[in-house]
Amino acid sequence: MIFDTHAHLNFFEFDKDRDEVIKKCLEAQIGIINIGTNFKSSEVGIGISKEYSNVFSAVGLHPTNITSDFLKTKEGFKTSEGFLEDDFDYKQYKELAKSKKVVAIGECGLDYWYRPKGAAKRELFKEKQKKVFIKQLDLAEELNLPVIIHCRSAFDDLLEILSKRKVKGVLHCFTGSKEEAERLSSLGLYFGINGIIFKMELEEAIKVMPMDKILLETDCPYLSPPMLGERNNPLSLKYVIEEISRIKGVSIKEIEEVTYKNSKDLFNI
Repeated sequence: MIFDTHAHLNFFEFDKDRDEVIKKCLEAQIGIINIGTNFKSSEVGIGISKEYSNVFSAVGLHPTNITSDFLKTKEGFKTSEGFLEDDFDYKQYKELAKSKKVVAIGECGLDYWYRPKGAAKRELFKEKQKKVFIKQLDLAEELNLPVIIHCRSAFDDLLEILSKRKVKGVLHCFTGSKEEAERLSSLGLYFGINGIIFKMELEEAIKVMPMDKILLETDCPYLSPPMLGERNNPLSLKYVIEEISRIKGVSIKEIEEVTYKNSKDLFNI
C-alpha cells in the first residue's frame, strides 16, 4: 500500500464521482488523507473518512481562507464565497478533531504570495496569518497531532515560528531550495512531494532530504503531473514515485515501502 497524504477529495471538484474515485484508489491499494482548508471542508472530509477504512482526514484553516480587507477585494486571492473565516475557532475545530479518523491539524500555515500594497497593510495581513497559524499549532500540541503546513513566499517567518516550538508535521508541497530543505530537516519535519516535482527544479533539495522524512501527496484536484493531462487524483502517485526513485537513485519498491512507513509513523495510522 502507498499513501496520498494530502488530497482534497472533499472539494466540490469531486462531487459527481467521489465514491468512484475513492473505490478505484482503494482497489489500487492507495490510502488517502483528505485535508481540510476551512471548517466546512474539514467537516466534509471527516464524513468521507467515516465511510472507508483507509481514508482519513485533517482539519484546519488555510491562510488564504482567513478574512482580511485585502482578501475581500478583486486584488486578493479568489476564494469560494462563504468559505472565508475571520479567525480560527479553536473550540469548534477541537470538537471536529476529536473524530477517530482525524490524523492531523491542517492545512495551516503562511501564504504571502498575494499581499496588499503598502507596508502597514502588509504587516497587518502577515500578523493575522501568524496568529491563526500559532493557534493551530497550539491545538495540534494539545491533541498530540502532527501539523500539515502550507508555506508560500513566507519561509523566513515560518522558520522563525517553528524554531521556537517542538513541532511534528510535514511541509506540504515543498518548493524550497536545498538549503531550506536542510534547515527544515534539522527541525525534524517531513516533506510532502507531489506533481510540482515536474514543474520546478527540486532535484538538489530532494537529494538532501532524509529518506525517512519523505511523504507522497497529490494535492488533488491540483498539480496534475504532465503525463496525466486531467484533474489530478491519487492514482497519479505512481508518476511521483518514479521521479523520486530516479532522483534518489533507489528502487520504486523502496520508495513505496519507505513512504508508506513514514506515513504510518507521522500520522499514527
